[in-house]
Amino acid sequence: MPTSYPKDRFDDLPHHLDRVGAHRAPTKKGRRWVALWWALGATAVLVTIGAIGLSVLNNRLDFTIPGIPAVTDEVAPTEEAVPTAEPTTDPSASVTVLNGTPGAGVAAAVGELLTGAGWSVAATSNADTEDVATTTVYYADAAQEGAARGVAALLPGSDVLLSDVFASSGATLTVVVGSDYVAPVG
Repeated sequence: MPTSYPKDRFDDLPHHLDRVGAHRAPTKKGRRWVALWWALGATAVLVTIGAIGLSVLNNRLDFTIPGIPAVTDEVAPTEEAVPTAEPTTDPSASVTVLNGTPGAGVAAAVGELLTGAGWSVAATSNADTEDVATTTVYYADAAQEGAARGVAALLPGSDVLLSDVFASSGATLTVVVGSDYVAPVG
């Protein structure tokens, strides 16, 4: 059997065809990238659907149409006026004044102001700290709210707080003067 055959017209194929065997067609350019592009497109679609689904489940996406009122499940909280006691002056209530500022004589000045307004000031002293920001009137019994508000009315910008922090002092009301206190002129 001969091992070499003479060259014929089938041996002279153009090189751009790159055929292997009689039935294989040449591959088109970019054909290998088609599967990658389909995979990327499917991934993008699935990620978008997942993000929209999570947003809808978490109520972060708003599908309102202009001109049509949105239906919400949330009920807007209504503001109710919290009843507060009217400020009163109770000369039988004892008041302790504590200075919560680095200034000297502040507690004594506030004590004189309260005494002049008809309050019974039991003691004036320094607070445990000197960095109190807001002047606060503390009262331990809810029935003393009106008296606490009466003292707070004499100290502009002061807060009123129901607390038993100073209940052991023996006074009905305790005023802790903060750095926001401004002594009256005159």
